[in-house]
Amino acid sequence: MKKILYYFCLIFFLALASTFTAKAQYKNAAGVRIGDYSGITFKTFVTQSDALDFSLGFRNTSSYNAVRLTGLYEIHDAVSPELPGLNWYYGGGISIGGIDYKVIDKNKFLLSGDGVLGLDYTFDGAPINLSLDWKPALQVAPDTDFKAGQFGFSIRITF
Repeated sequence: MKKILYYFCLIFFLALASTFTAKAQYKNAAGVRIGDYSGITFKTFVTQSDALDFSLGFRNTSSYNAVRLTGLYEIHDAVSPELPGLNWYYGGGISIGGIDYKVIDKNKFLLSGDGVLGLDYTFDGAPINLSLDWKPALQVAPDTDFKAGQFGFSIRITF
């Protein structure tokens, strides 16, 4: 099921890309995120440097399945004037979701406060955006835990 979702999203966004003109700076971007929680992502800029980033991610392990909706407020800045299209960003937000434990047959609510630090590259002449990020999270439900090792890679179509 997870692979079907990936292929569907990839085909959809590649088809969508053919309808947009290329931009160096973008207002909106949608695509897929691959990481600890993989799924779909949408980013929109509210000012020249401030963005809202949303992702709906899924995780499947041998002991549980989880779904997580994350909303982040991000501040972007250029890495260097000599590297157009490459930005770094930081910010924070929250995640809500659910965990379905396989062994004990229980469902639990998931809630965390999230941070983000990443690099964002937009191709000049193509409506493609790539980002690599680190998203540490302070989980407060179902138990209190600090998740420091959450990394992800996003591929988005800009419009």
